[in-house]
Amino acid sequence: MAIKLRKPDEIAKLQRAGEIVGKTLNYLQENVKAGMTLKEIDAMGEAFIRESGAVPSFKGLYGFPASVCTSLNEVVIHGIPTDYILQDGDILGLDIGTKLDGYYGDAAITMGVGEISPIDQALIDCSRDTLYEAIDQIRVGMRFKELTKILEDSIRSRGFIPLRDYCGHGIGTKPHDEPNIPNYLEGKANQGPKIKNGMVFCLEPMVCQKSGHPIVLEDKWSVLSEDQLRTSHYEHQVAVVDGKAIILT
Repeated sequence: MAIKLRKPDEIAKLQRAGEIVGKTLNYLQENVKAGMTLKEIDAMGEAFIRESGAVPSFKGLYGFPASVCTSLNEVVIHGIPTDYILQDGDILGLDIGTKLDGYYGDAAITMGVGEISPIDQALIDCSRDTLYEAIDQIRVGMRFKELTKILEDSIRSRGFIPLRDYCGHGIGTKPHDEPNIPNYLEGKANQGPKIKNGMVFCLEPMVCQKSGHPIVLEDKWSVLSEDQLRTSHYEHQVAVVDGKAIILT
């Protein structure tokens, strides 16, 4: 399947959907605190998205039961909101999608609750800094596998390991589209499709400590590393415009 090239008016629509994602994540990061339940956080996120004029695109997507993925501590992605009450020292991944005028937005952060441990802060810093380093290096003509290598090298240089079997992705009028963009390289970096102006995709470093092998919990959604240690996840949606990436979320 070909990777779609978006026209400027399409990128503008994707940016409007993405801006609501970014504002929702900022709102939650400023207001989430110890004592809240994960279900309360999900409700806050859904209300903010709807008040902003968009639809929470994760709700019902592939059967997901909530608007916000709340990935707690050892859960790296796809955590389902529960009645768990946040405590100081927790780390919480928040992954949000929107749909607006037929176009999708998608981004994620991992945040600390109260005072967190140095290793948890290092995990969060790794996923966030890896994301921005990779975005800064995106150029027209580079291959997606080169971008994957940048992501993996950045994660490993900080002493961590990328989660396997899950990846970043294209996005547009579908929430997930071509290409898949793993955080670990398979094969050679000088192979595969090249990045072009008009492409829109999500990068999402998923960071584990000792093992990148995933385990899915009985809820059939929550993904952990087999080491069952804490993890971190960050994501932005970008568009390639005039030869480089601009962040839409």
